[in-house]
Amino acid sequence: MSDRAVLHVKGRILVGPDEVRDELWVVGGRISYDRPAGAREVTSVEGWALPGLVDAHCHVGIGPHGPVEKDVAEKQALTDREAGTLLIRDAGSPSDTRWIDDREDLPKIIRAGRHIARTRRYIRNYAHEIEPDDLVAYVAQEARRGDGWVKLVGDWLDRDRGDLSACWPRAAVEAAIAEAHRLGARVTAHCFAEESLRDLVEAGIDCIEHATGLTEDLVPLFASRGVAIVPTLVNIATFPRLADGGESKFPRWSAHMRRLHERRYDTVRGAYDAGIPVYVGTDAGGSLAHGLVAAEVAELVTAGIPPVEALSATTWGARKWLGRPGLEEGAPADLVVYEADPRTDVRVLASPRRVVLNGLVVE
Repeated sequence: MSDRAVLHVKGRILVGPDEVRDELWVVGGRISYDRPAGAREVTSVEGWALPGLVDAHCHVGIGPHGPVEKDVAEKQALTDREAGTLLIRDAGSPSDTRWIDDREDLPKIIRAGRHIARTRRYIRNYAHEIEPDDLVAYVAQEARRGDGWVKLVGDWLDRDRGDLSACWPRAAVEAAIAEAHRLGARVTAHCFAEESLRDLVEAGIDCIEHATGLTEDLVPLFASRGVAIVPTLVNIATFPRLADGGESKFPRWSAHMRRLHERRYDTVRGAYDAGIPVYVGTDAGGSLAHGLVAAEVAELVTAGIPPVEALSATTWGARKWLGRPGLEEGAPADLVVYEADPRTDVRVLASPRRVVLNGLVVE
C-alpha cells in the first residue's frame, strides 16, 4: 500500500461530534494529520468527512431462502459500500464470507457466526436449530468461528400458542452466555416480543436486536446493565404487512406484531432517554434490501433521537462500541465525504460525494 498516491481530504473532517479538523492525508492507506513530505502524486477530495458508516445488524450472504452464491453476496456488500457502509456487524449468516476479508474494496465485517435457534422456531435454512441441552456447545462453536459475537434467536412464533414466545429456558441462556464470555465473545439476540427480555438481560446478554418488546418496567434493567439495542426500524416498518399475511392463521400473533409496530418510536425514544445505548442496524439480507443505512439513521431521528446522537450511532459511537477506529491518526482510511454537514441534516447521508475504503476512492 506504500506505493499508492497520497490522498488529501480537505474541508471539514468530523473526527468526533465536536472535534472538527480542516484536512487529513491518506498515506499508504492510513490516516495522517501531518502533511507528507515529498509527495509527488496527490489526489484531493473536498467536503464533510465522516468515519465509514456502520451497519450493526446486517446479513451478507443470505437471501429469502438461505445462503446465496458468492456473486450475490458480493453485490450485497457492494451495495452497502455504495451507501457509505464500510463496517458491518454481520448478525448471523450460514454463509462463509471470509473471502471478503481479502478484498480491500469491500466493507470490513465483524461476524456473529450462524444464528442459533430453537428447533422449527426460525426462518428455514438460516440457523442451527437445536434444543436447550445443546445450546452451550453451539454457542461455544460459534464463538470460536465468529469475530467476537454470537447470535441467538431469543423469541419467535410458537405455532401451538399462536403468538411470539421465548425460545430458551433461563438456565440454558445463563450457561450459554457465561460460556461465550469465557471465550471472549459478546452475545446478542433477536427479540421481537416482551417475554424473553428479562431472562436474557439478567443472564448477562450484551445486546438485543430489534427490542420492540422493551417496556417501561424493563428499561431500568437494560440501562443499569448497559445492554445495547439495535432497533432496525426499517425492518420493523414491515410488521403491518407481515401481520396482514398471518392474520387468518395466527390472529394473536398478527395483533401483537401490530402493537409492537405502533409503539416502535416511543420504545426507541424511551430507551434513549433512559441512557440505553442505541446503534444503527438495518437487518439487510433475507427479504430486506441492502444499502439502507441512511434510512435507518433518519428513522432514529423520527423516533426522537437528536440528529448528532443518531449520527454517532452509525459513526463514532458505533465504532467505539465495536472496537474499531474512526478517523484517528494511523487508522485505516475508511471514510465517507458529503457535500453538507450531516450533523445538521442526516438526510445528507443518502448521497455520499466520495467513499474511501482502505485509502482508495471506491465511489
